[in-house]
Amino acid sequence: MDKTDPDYAPLDPVAARQRMVDAQIRPAQVSNPAVIAAMRAVPREDAVPPALRAFAYADQNLPLGEGRYLTEPRVTGRMLQVADIQPGERILVVGAGTGYLAALLSAMGQGLAVTALESESRLADLGQVLCHQQAPDVQWRNGPLIKGDEADGPYDLILVDGAVRQVPPALVAQLAKGGRVVAPICPVGGVTSVCLVLPTAQGGAVQRLFDAAVPLLPELEPAPAFVF
Repeated sequence: MDKTDPDYAPLDPVAARQRMVDAQIRPAQVSNPAVIAAMRAVPREDAVPPALRAFAYADQNLPLGEGRYLTEPRVTGRMLQVADIQPGERILVVGAGTGYLAALLSAMGQGLAVTALESESRLADLGQVLCHQQAPDVQWRNGPLIKGDEADGPYDLILVDGAVRQVPPALVAQLAKGGRVVAPICPVGGVTSVCLVLPTAQGGAVQRLFDAAVPLLPELEPAPAFVF
């Protein structure tokens, strides 16, 4: 918006945050009090580039660069709801980006141990600044997303913040007994759905939970197969 426009008004982040929760999150079947409280508290505007701060609370995915996006608030809230997070769980956020999802988990309290894994150093730097201010207990790791993070595992819950064609086997292998993965999965030619993945002897059983327009994580998109 043009700042010379007489109708221009700078973003009031506190008011915008409350409107986001009341107009986007609660109507999307999100009723967990800890999720709602966290989304009312964590400043989403600090997780986007300065040029996008005015859109921080819009119901849309926001570009972060490097082909990465901050997932729209409604989907983030529903993912936290369906993850059924329990006190004291160890949680890994894969594709932590600028740290918003990791900060939300920390703000939920309940003695959660949260590790944020990111491979893009620029995004990780921004995420660590956000978490230093809002969630200093989050542990940050830099490395390939496809490999997960064994150092802080095994995990009760792994959240993938971005769509994948399939959940990498290394992530499923890093689950504790009774653990689960929640991730948006987009099969080739299909519809993206947030899914629950449970480990099995064959690798992982996938249960679709709800459809969501979540962009693919470029790093986890398989390379095109060579065709003779």
